Amino acid sequence: MNVRSLLLSVTTAVAVASCVTVGWSQTAVTSAASGKTEESKSATSKQLIAPTSAVVKIRGDFAFTEGPAWDSKKRLYFTDIPNSTIHVLGHDGKIGVFTDQSNHTNGLLVAADGRLLACEMDGQVVAYDTATGNKTVLASEYNGQRFNAPNDLVIDRQGGIYFTDPLFRAPKPLPQTVQAVYYIATSGVVTRVSGDLAAPNGIGLSPDGKTLYVIPSQQAEMLAFDVQSPGKLANQRVFCKVSQPAGRTDTGGDGMAVDVEGNLYLTTHLGVEVFSDLGQRITLVEFPEQPANVTLGGPAGKTMYVTARTGLYSVEMPLPGLKPN
Repeated sequence: MNVRSLLLSVTTAVAVASCVTVGWSQTAVTSAASGKTEESKSATSKQLIAPTSAVVKIRGDFAFTEGPAWDSKKRLYFTDIPNSTIHVLGHDGKIGVFTDQSNHTNGLLVAADGRLLACEMDGQVVAYDTATGNKTVLASEYNGQRFNAPNDLVIDRQGGIYFTDPLFRAPKPLPQTVQAVYYIATSGVVTRVSGDLAAPNGIGLSPDGKTLYVIPSQQAEMLAFDVQSPGKLANQRVFCKVSQPAGRTDTGGDGMAVDVEGNLYLTTHLGVEVFSDLGQRITLVEFPEQPANVTLGGPAGKTMYVTARTGLYSVEMPLPGLKPN
């Protein structure tokens, strides 16, 4: 075997190792997210990311759970959309009510400054003071019209907020006429930063803040954008494709989380699919119910909390989550 053949064999072995799956077999997904060669992609494939514990059902009597968000005080916030409630799981394991007047809040995020940011599906993005419960409206309209139904959000290093605005629970016809991504600058100015998308849902940033990921719910192709500057996106492209249930070709993702190495955890119809930062599919973690959203938290940042229809679940993972800005 010559040197070139030996290198090719090693590269192939690494690529195969990166495609081990929890719960089922799969093939690697090639992505247009990077201009790197296939050899360099394989050489930088991530370790197998598999649960290090069993999946635990924390509680299961909710209407529809969403928006898990971990804070520095070892609490998990999450939402029950139909009941318009934000719940909080304390470090003592007890679940309480933060507010039962959340205007059908969906996605949540606890910023580094301690504010609880929330996407109200009734038409606005807000911030809570978790100590007092006081709420401040950050954005409620664009071009004189209310938003459709803000869904999920992420904050950048400058303190600006990207959020998705699809059709779920929105008035008809859609107030914004399109389903898009918006940016709230620290000045309060709101800009639309994407075109019309197929139900943009989950959203996240790479660890270096240079790539914005958007997870549509009505197509298999997940999207990535270059962040040229705060609120300025370019180079929309397909980052990866999520796996499909039998007989389907157009199911998408819902929520997402990012770990410290830049791997993406996407909730899909099949479970939580993990992709490397190069768009290579690494793992599927399955749950008793279809997941809606996911975050990485817990004392070491390695507990994956998943909101899945009526239930809240947790499972330990090998890598900690990326802390919010």
